[in-house]
Amino acid sequence: MEKINNTLFSIITVCYNAEATIKSTLESIKGESFRNFEYIIVDGGSTDATLKIIRNSGVIADKLISESDSGIYDAMNKGIANATGEYLIFLNAGDTFYRNDTLYSIANIIGSERPDVIYGDTAIVDINGNFKSLRRLRPPKTLSARNFRHGMTVCHQSFIAKREIAPLYSLSYHFSADFDWCIRILKSSTNCFNTRLILINYLDEGITSRNRKASLIERFRIMCRHYGTESTVIFHIWFLIRGIFK
Repeated sequence: MEKINNTLFSIITVCYNAEATIKSTLESIKGESFRNFEYIIVDGGSTDATLKIIRNSGVIADKLISESDSGIYDAMNKGIANATGEYLIFLNAGDTFYRNDTLYSIANIIGSERPDVIYGDTAIVDINGNFKSLRRLRPPKTLSARNFRHGMTVCHQSFIAKREIAPLYSLSYHFSADFDWCIRILKSSTNCFNTRLILINYLDEGITSRNRKASLIERFRIMCRHYGTESTVIFHIWFLIRGIFK
């Protein structure tokens, strides 16, 4: 018997000059079979055709904000501030749901449960939406803050957090505030639900991908903050040695 429920999701798309990638995201939103969601678009004041594509897409956003911001995480904070749903899903320009019944499947699986975090796997796609691979770091069977000592074991887009426990993103990080955000949520959560599904097609051309070195440095700082400097350094030395011998 289906356990479908009336869970309201807040889907947030942040974008800036995304005319090359926004269309696929909008089509995914339009094609999702489970309609109990609100859709929030936070645009950074695009100067290309992004807004025209949004307005001509047939997708009616519950909220469309277009104004300058101080970066992607500032835009995400605006999305959180405007959200009213029970769960937050960040689906940025170029990202899509893996299937057109992804939200339906999530709502059906969790039933009457209300976990703090819902998570799943992620497919990596190119700019044309072609499948490249599953994400290298696969989601653990059970999830806690300790898992993130090994890196971002769950992709940000496949990490669905209950809004009432979700903090704002720290603007002190330029590339990895999502890593810090997930850890903070996991530290305050008591129940994480593994859907065992591929949830998202992730476009592998985001800001973190383009600034990988800076992102890794920030992640190291974040690990030191949450897990201690000594523990983090020792773990990275062990990881390096293991890599050399492999």
